[in-house]
Amino acid sequence: MITVGLPKLALTDLRAPTLVAEFDLSCPAELIADPAARAGGLSVVVVEAAKVASPPRQALVLVRLHGEPIGSVCVALDQNGTSVATVREAVTDELAGLVARQFGADLLTEGGWDALTPPTEFAHAHAAHVAAPERVAVVLCTRERPLEVARCLASLAAQDHPDFSVWIIDNAPASNATRAVVEEYSDRLDLHYVLAPRPGLARARNVALAADLDAEVVAWIDDDEVADSQWLTELSRSLQGRPDADAVSGLVLPAELLTAAEIWFEQFGGHSKGRGYLPAEFSPDTWHVQDPLFPLPAFGVGANMAFRVAALRRIGGFDEALGAGTLAMGAEDTKAFTDLLLAKGTVLYRPSAVCRHYHRRDIDGLERQMRGYGTGLTAFYTAMLVSRPSTAWSVLRLVGRGLGELTSRDGMREATIGADFPRSLLAANRRSMLRGPDRYLRQRLFDAFLSRSRRSRS
Repeated sequence: MITVGLPKLALTDLRAPTLVAEFDLSCPAELIADPAARAGGLSVVVVEAAKVASPPRQALVLVRLHGEPIGSVCVALDQNGTSVATVREAVTDELAGLVARQFGADLLTEGGWDALTPPTEFAHAHAAHVAAPERVAVVLCTRERPLEVARCLASLAAQDHPDFSVWIIDNAPASNATRAVVEEYSDRLDLHYVLAPRPGLARARNVALAADLDAEVVAWIDDDEVADSQWLTELSRSLQGRPDADAVSGLVLPAELLTAAEIWFEQFGGHSKGRGYLPAEFSPDTWHVQDPLFPLPAFGVGANMAFRVAALRRIGGFDEALGAGTLAMGAEDTKAFTDLLLAKGTVLYRPSAVCRHYHRRDIDGLERQMRGYGTGLTAFYTAMLVSRPSTAWSVLRLVGRGLGELTSRDGMREATIGADFPRSLLAANRRSMLRGPDRYLRQRLFDAFLSRSRRSRS
């Protein structure tokens, strides 16, 4: 069935449930309706029937060309679902100009679509790297989430990168469930299990960093994600092609949008925080465009990032008073990127490296996450002032700009939220910013006390 005349949608228009799909311009007769499952990551959490009782009336479609992400479209569906023709119409309406500029094809004609069939420069470069890659270590830090670990490992087993190891950092586990999952996948992946006894994501990351990772590049993925099959190759290719770069981060998309909470998180910026589909780089040459102390939009995200091991060790790894599992609740990844930039390093953003994230499905979980983001943001600035007092004036100079971005209806945080987005979530996020400095300092004092206690006993 060809559906025409449906209204154009924006992210602000989406309502739950929304179909998540992918469409490649080089295969204009095919629509992939569940890309997370295709990546090897079937959902392992049951959703109440009431939350998905009605069929999706919209779709959020990632548009690719020979595997390279170039944009996304929001498509309205009718009662019969969607069709390739519906998606093609939306792509033509919204992305024809971009395709014409970047690839010289006119989507308004059938000949334009035919012109996209031959492999692109991206496709050739990707295939060449698969044929001769550098070895990479992949690290997955987790705590008591064995089903999610299995889902993520299934996607790693489907990577087209032929030479990598996987390090599972089991953070203060209460059972052997994660170790059992690792044993199940030991015949499909080069797996290494490491116990990190003290809780805290930054501590777990540093345990991995102290290990013999058998590679010069370390990539990080979270246990509530699945990796696109090209993910690791694209991270590796980005750094191999730029020997001067210290780190690279990729695009994080939703794995599903079944509930209102998942859609609201995506409207708030998701994990990629508005970074989009254009490659970018950050270095001393770009400080006039985006200050290294102003991570909005993000330089990179912990859910999808890779570092040269030597560069990460050179800055001392991750701040253990930040991150999940601490009073500060987050921002250990933000500080690592900023520390690299302040050390005159170069950080890349490459949207061709794609992960899909399973967002919090309930509003209580989303509110906790929003509070964590607020707390982590101001904890990050406190950490910068503690570790680099010379940044004090720069931080103060950015206060007004930051408040404008966070509170303005046209600012990055509010420009993409829909009319039904609960204002209470924004209020919780902003109130929590008041807690960040105190929580960071308390965590540092607590960690120092524990260290002294251990030394006195030893």
